[in-house]
Amino acid sequence: MALRRIPPIQCLLTFEAVARLRSASRAAEELCVTVSAVSHRLRQLESHLGVRLFSRSDFTPTAEGAAYLQQVGVALAALRELPGERAPGASARLRVAVTPSFCRQFVMPKLELFRRDWPDIELTLQVSIPLRDVVAEEAELEIRYGAGGYTDLEHRLLLSDEAVPACSPAFLDEHGPFDGFASLAECAGTALVRSPLEPWSNWFAHCGLALPEPARGAQFNDLGLAYDAAASGFGVALVRQRLGAAWFDSGRLLALSSRPLRSPYAHYLCWRPGALERWECAAFADWLQAALP
Repeated sequence: MALRRIPPIQCLLTFEAVARLRSASRAAEELCVTVSAVSHRLRQLESHLGVRLFSRSDFTPTAEGAAYLQQVGVALAALRELPGERAPGASARLRVAVTPSFCRQFVMPKLELFRRDWPDIELTLQVSIPLRDVVAEEAELEIRYGAGGYTDLEHRLLLSDEAVPACSPAFLDEHGPFDGFASLAECAGTALVRSPLEPWSNWFAHCGLALPEPARGAQFNDLGLAYDAAASGFGVALVRQRLGAAWFDSGRLLALSSRPLRSPYAHYLCWRPGALERWECAAFADWLQAALP
């Protein structure tokens, strides 16, 4: 029986990149080739294997492509490892420190997709304290929430957002109506849900109001808890539109202004120099970027 030839390595690398990034242009950028070269390599690999690897409408792998992707991922991971660095067949361990609300809203709902795409990565998620940039224990990757400009780690902007005052329908019926929640009477005379992660002073300045940061009212050091409190009728919260999309979409919170504030805080992916040279770190970083809305 004739020995079956191994597909060209550049075709396998291209296949893995397109499957991971779901984009021919992004794969071309990562591999430093043209989009045309990516297309040619995929056709070459499909011709070599005699199967279709992707749907033609998008870059979702076919059943055959998904099965082959797992084999290719294991093979490429083994080739990237230095001899003796880890035992053959062992999972790559990756620890990611992530803020609670970001994890609940953006990571956990799509984590099954990551497990499917990267079954050989043993992932550990650990909670980090937002804004104060303190993590429970050491991690290869950190998702920080803050003003950026970090000097101790390399970092990449993941998610910026706009914030708007919002409250529950019941609270609005009882205490409303509100006219944009931008006047002194509305802001000073209404119960406010507070969080050091999204200070009300930023909203006051946005509206041209000379009001100090409120010293009274329910306070939470997690944004998701603050949104839940507002949805339960505790008062008006300053809610990030992308992070708080689930609350808005479900009708639990109603926006009170059509002039959102560009928040000075954002979510950043951070790592020590050289960490993204590890394939499992790069895989998670790229997957996370693609998974965000």
